[in-house]
Amino acid sequence: MMKTKDVVLKVLVEFSRLLIGVVFIFSGTVKAIDPMGGAIKIGEYLSAFGLDFLHAFSTLLSINLSAIEFTLGVSVLLGVYRRYASFFTLVFMALMTPLTLYLALFDPVSDCGCFGDAVILTNWETFYKNVVLLAAAILLFIHNQRMLQLYTFKVYWFVALYAYLFCVVFAYWNYNHLPMIDFRPYKLGANIPELMSIPEGAPEDEYNYSFIYEKEGVKQEFSLEDIPTADSSWVFVDAKTTLVKKGYEPPVAAFNLYTSEDDLEVTDRILDDPNGVLLLIAPKLEEADDSRIDEIITIYDYALENKITFYGVTGSSSDVVVDWTNNTGAEYPFLIADAELLKTVIRSNPGLVLLKSGTILGKWHYKDIPEEEEVKEVMEESLSGLTVVKKKEDDPSLVIILTFTLPLLFVWMYDYFRNRRRKKEECAASIEEAHI
Repeated sequence: MMKTKDVVLKVLVEFSRLLIGVVFIFSGTVKAIDPMGGAIKIGEYLSAFGLDFLHAFSTLLSINLSAIEFTLGVSVLLGVYRRYASFFTLVFMALMTPLTLYLALFDPVSDCGCFGDAVILTNWETFYKNVVLLAAAILLFIHNQRMLQLYTFKVYWFVALYAYLFCVVFAYWNYNHLPMIDFRPYKLGANIPELMSIPEGAPEDEYNYSFIYEKEGVKQEFSLEDIPTADSSWVFVDAKTTLVKKGYEPPVAAFNLYTSEDDLEVTDRILDDPNGVLLLIAPKLEEADDSRIDEIITIYDYALENKITFYGVTGSSSDVVVDWTNNTGAEYPFLIADAELLKTVIRSNPGLVLLKSGTILGKWHYKDIPEEEEVKEVMEESLSGLTVVKKKEDDPSLVIILTFTLPLLFVWMYDYFRNRRRKKEECAASIEEAHI
């Protein structure tokens, strides 16, 4: 019988295996769903540490980081390459834990982005999470042979390689289309004015105010209630304001659109339009893909014929707008907005967004802009009422899950029966040898 100590250790090891496996798979998956968001976050890291020359590799790093996390999670969860998987997991956590401590102390980026936009953690929450994962990784590395093993060594290579390649392909697909799941506020069906509003009775920010006065060369700090107003010998020096408790913060802090000619704000006009507004959004117009210009012009012509407002929206300068107009023959007017805001609205450069009364009814990556024969059907369907435009194909999530799990299941069945047959042959051989 197993001793109590061995039972406890086995339970801790298996709990650590499940914890790290699930967290790493989840982290890798949400990053793969939105690789452009991961690239933006990596770009923030590179800028914070003075490595701007590596910005060109942000997308490549984002896709590979998601694939590495996903592969480590799958390997740990399924007991594949237990020694190596536990070692590289430990190395990963040994690097990330002090990094997140630095982020928590000095706050060079607002959040680590470890779970993309799916789950936003503060830098301190991320550090505490990593401390727990680091402890679990240490335990797994020391006792890696106690981890559950679902496959034999013969097929380890397939499981690990398939997990990595699957995640790379999945991330690349999301990069070339809009993310399969939109974790940001500007998802289909969202109403932008409502996202910016603060509910009545919502908690407000709470501050602590203190004042510094000086008397006879000595400085002293007073609270608001203790200010020495009765003693004129105290001279005011400075005031301090400290945030004690954060109040309600709306999902969207600001959504401002300006005309490119005279910087006139037209946000309300766009968000209040009941007839529909099409926005061709290009955060950086100088980097925008122009391969679907004909389809864009077709939609613009349709918008003109049906009195639907159409604007290009960019964070680039007016000179870049002029170059784009000259190169593409664009006749639609442009609005100016913050580039970071536009990257949040849609992960495409350019991308098409359909609004009605401030509600997002449709979003298209430039590679998925409807063809000419589809434009009328799509527009009439979406503008007939506040109906969100949906893709004609079914939700691909189930197909993607089955695409990943079924091959692993078939390999497990093959591995199981092959290993079982081998053991029977070895047992038979042993019995025959004993008889001889």
